[in-house]
Amino acid sequence: MPRVRRPSTDERIALRVGLNEDITAGGLEWSQAVRRMRQALGMTQARFAQAFKLTRRLVVDLEAGRANPTAETLAKIGKPFGYQVGFVLKKAAEEPAAEDEED
Repeated sequence: MPRVRRPSTDERIALRVGLNEDITAGGLEWSQAVRRMRQALGMTQARFAQAFKLTRRLVVDLEAGRANPTAETLAKIGKPFGYQVGFVLKKAAEEPAAEDEED
């Protein structure tokens, strides 16, 4: 199993801040977010899977965007970072549709 250097406290804070900024900006897919969360924790895929009671194969597939995770799985992964699963309005969809507008 390849060794991953655990980030220092300052590096972990910087990784989390960057992750939060990218998620807030709305330009981050969940698969990329999962990989960055794992990296911010300084874990291998195998260790991350063990810590969150997942299979390593699922972690690999999550990070590659090939998995179809349950809301429970995403909630479990996001909890240490203060994230919750929910609907998020896309930037292009923020303006009301024409049929929703009053005349």
